[in-house]
Amino acid sequence: MPLPAVSHSRHTALSADRSTRSAQRQRDRQRAKTGGDKVKQKAEAAHVRAECALRDHPTLKRWIRQHASGRLAIDRAKVKAEQRLDGKYLLATSDPDITAEDAALGYKNLLEAERGFRDFKSELLLRPVFHRLEHRIRAHVLICWLALLLTRVAELSCHQSWRTIRRETGRLKQVALAGQAGTITQTTPLRTDQQAIYQALSIEPPPRISAFDPS
Repeated sequence: MPLPAVSHSRHTALSADRSTRSAQRQRDRQRAKTGGDKVKQKAEAAHVRAECALRDHPTLKRWIRQHASGRLAIDRAKVKAEQRLDGKYLLATSDPDITAEDAALGYKNLLEAERGFRDFKSELLLRPVFHRLEHRIRAHVLICWLALLLTRVAELSCHQSWRTIRRETGRLKQVALAGQAGTITQTTPLRTDQQAIYQALSIEPPPRISAFDPS
């Protein structure tokens, strides 16, 4: 018996729909595969760039060696050789009669002089100079030099850097408290580090109560 026309049309439509879904799944799988390949390629490219940056690094490249395959590895022999030199440094001098102690002292003095110039320009604000007359410019430089001398005296007395001394003493605050009895000016309590700095510099710390104004 021949199939009715309606049943034949429905069967054809279902077959076409299955074919469409199958083709769509195939395209999705192909797209996912292509996308995965692109992600993998990007990751590999980023890895290669990172390896090139490490290989060409001005400091780290000394301890890196490259295999024939192009992969990088840590050169353990060079690392071990560098470890034997940790804590040691070489000083060069053109004076054959100078001793090793004098050469080291000369380099240390050079570092101190360079640090002084840096402090002049940063901490003590030697520049810019907002003066026009020569005697005022000279006075400005002289005041900066005296300030540098005081900072070095403070560092030697406290065995701390000036930045640490300034940071610790800068935490000491003075506040004014107002109430019904009047206004009182009070200094925050001294911390242990702050007290040690004042004692090392032989400076009397600010009083706990500096002013009282009854209403």
